[in-house]
Amino acid sequence: MKKALMVLFSCFSLAFMVAAPVSAQEPGTVIRVTIPFEFNVRGKTLPAGRYEISCISDASETLGVYNRAAHKELVFETDSIETRSPHRDGQLMFHRYGDTYFLYEIWAPGSDMGHELPRSRAERKLEHQAANQNRRPEMVALAVDEM
Repeated sequence: MKKALMVLFSCFSLAFMVAAPVSAQEPGTVIRVTIPFEFNVRGKTLPAGRYEISCISDASETLGVYNRAAHKELVFETDSIETRSPHRDGQLMFHRYGDTYFLYEIWAPGSDMGHELPRSRAERKLEHQAANQNRRPEMVALAVDEM
């Protein structure tokens, strides 16, 4: 009996550990983050402010970003990416060229799966200019406020 309970407990523990990261990717799950600078997503410039980011379809690569105060909303496609060391608190990654920021990656808290945005034409242009000057974009990470 004791052995059966231990096996049952182990199965529930394993199921919980596997399900937790996946739930962060389900449609409707919201990541909240305060972004203190103007930034670009897929060719659109969004103002600094508090944003909500969520999967908006069953295909978890389609995300929406919404700023309630500025009434700004944008839907965009991403590529799935994976890491061996999950970001415990979640984070957004930006490429910075001078005063221009481009959203690059989105990581939900505790998840080993993230979202990567393809570089826009404007970012590729700035990247090329920086490379000609032997410079690289600065990587800027912002912690997710909450889910």
